[in-house]
Amino acid sequence: MPSPSLPVAAPPAASPPTDAPRGVRDNPWLTLVAVAFGLFMVGLDGSVVSIANPEIGRALHASTADLQWVTNSYLLALAAALILGGKLGDRFGRRTLYLTGVAGFTVASVAIGLAGSIEGVIAFRAVQGFFGALLMPNTLALLRAVFPPRKFGMAVGIWAMVSSVSTALGPIVGGLLVQHVDWESVFYLNAPIGVVALVFSALVLPQSRNTAAARETFDILGVVLLAAGLLAVVLGVVKGETWGWTAAGTLGAIAAGVLLLLVFGWYETRVAHPLLPMRLFRSPSLAIGTVITALNFFVLLGVIFFVMLYLQNVRGFTPVEAGVRTLPLSLASVVASPLGAKLTERFGPRLTMPLGMVLQAAAAFALLTWTAESAYATMWPPFIALGLGVGMVMSASSEAIVGGAPVRDGGVAGGLQATALQVGGALGTSVLVSLISGRVGATLPGALADAGVPAPLAQGLGEAKDAVAMGVAPVSDDMPARVANAVVEGSHTAFMSGVHSAALVTGVLTVLGAVIAALGVRGRPSQEGESPAAGG
Repeated sequence: MPSPSLPVAAPPAASPPTDAPRGVRDNPWLTLVAVAFGLFMVGLDGSVVSIANPEIGRALHASTADLQWVTNSYLLALAAALILGGKLGDRFGRRTLYLTGVAGFTVASVAIGLAGSIEGVIAFRAVQGFFGALLMPNTLALLRAVFPPRKFGMAVGIWAMVSSVSTALGPIVGGLLVQHVDWESVFYLNAPIGVVALVFSALVLPQSRNTAAARETFDILGVVLLAAGLLAVVLGVVKGETWGWTAAGTLGAIAAGVLLLLVFGWYETRVAHPLLPMRLFRSPSLAIGTVITALNFFVLLGVIFFVMLYLQNVRGFTPVEAGVRTLPLSLASVVASPLGAKLTERFGPRLTMPLGMVLQAAAAFALLTWTAESAYATMWPPFIALGLGVGMVMSASSEAIVGGAPVRDGGVAGGLQATALQVGGALGTSVLVSLISGRVGATLPGALADAGVPAPLAQGLGEAKDAVAMGVAPVSDDMPARVANAVVEGSHTAFMSGVHSAALVTGVLTVLGAVIAALGVRGRPSQEGESPAAGG
């Protein structure tokens, strides 16, 4: 699972705020409420569109490739501009960039509903992604500028809770709207949220910026190198499943992107005023937090994607029914995010990051017990473990990244965190779907034959592996009932074999993530962020 700000100007090496009395514009908790509106809007939109895509395709006569671009255009624009959005916030004011992002995201959302063509939807989704990139990194930067260190962790915990819950609620809200209104309403929903966010934020958000940055030369070449590198990598990742992971286009795009990012990193160490200061990575918490953030959303969005396929296409639930059954995940994340923040505040991310990864590993390995007829009693425990793990890691890694950076670089750090999140989510969906597809292709003929499908038909149905990889059994109306039942049984067996492969890989990766976090993270993020190494 694609995603991905304050007045009271802080001096260049600003220290975190104290607990001195505050007015409306300096109240940290009002700032938290204000940024939660924008964060909720972006998080909800990120997951709600997957439910609307089938209806968009039918209404606008769109191909499968067109529908992929409805998602990909948003993701590409978002990933390419997140660090830029954070840097612009540090330079010109985080409140200004946040409000600009909310306004642009809201207008683009309405324009998508009014577009009337698939080309218009794709174009405005890209616009929506760009404004989301202005909005997202400045939410954390605003919080970093107004909360004192001892309360910043709890603020990040609530921030993470809003992000997790909005993402998890997307399928339920989207299902209700698509089922009872129309697909356009999925996007129109952002209009009232956006208006409330704009009005409330304009009243309460303070302005904060890195005052020294306004006098610096802007790193235009860095912007170009970073945007081109991220665009190429994300394009290769999101198209890998369609083009094939060993195809020249996939390998070429990813290789070109990695090369551009390496050149970007080299260039940033040699320019006077870099877009992304490499000194930030001297903080172990920030560096490892970035990796763990990517892995966290690799797991969340990847697992949610194939779990929704399982619930809807294998078990036959409607989108709303499937969303309701994943509510334990949402509810667990509500508890886990502030809990993870509290534990991080007390013990540091060296405890909470590995603990969250271990919970996710437990959830992934529990999926190995699922069958095509599993009772719900086998589903909700891994949902809870996944929600607890994701929420805990989200709050810990977000504090590690943004808290591990100096206040003056809060926007850039927020952009880095959001970029890791989006790239990890894109990888999770693409890689895990590819694993499922590969396993289905290898096992489908045998599974069909074992289920009693006649050998010639079983071989012929092997061509339907793409549908089976989505959990859909290739049954036709002219099949005898016995054969149709056998096709369903064999198809579901092959699909579950793919799910088990994806779950096993996910479990192994989360165990590795737990080990990396336990061995590599040290210190407390807020302390590291103000150290000379991190802040100089």
